[in-house]
Amino acid sequence: MRTPRQQVRTPALPASPGPARPPLTPLPSVTGALRVVEALLLGGGQRTARRNAWTSVLEDRRRARARVEAQHVLEAAASRSPSDT
Repeated sequence: MRTPRQQVRTPALPASPGPARPPLTPLPSVTGALRVVEALLLGGGQRTARRNAWTSVLEDRRRARARVEAQHVLEAAASRSPSDT
């Protein structure tokens, strides 16, 4: 004759949410991945390029101011009559 199986009861443990999982992030697109690689490889070079570009802009503005001033001087000289000098 068989003996009935006895169930072993363990005390109930509080339900834990389990290990914290980081939120799912979408995989980067090919464009995004290329931008990241470009930033890593050209980081310092890009900074230098921007500095050089800004220096060029400032120099262009200085030349434009000088050109306008020279134009004013030439116009003033052309408007004078020979007896004014």
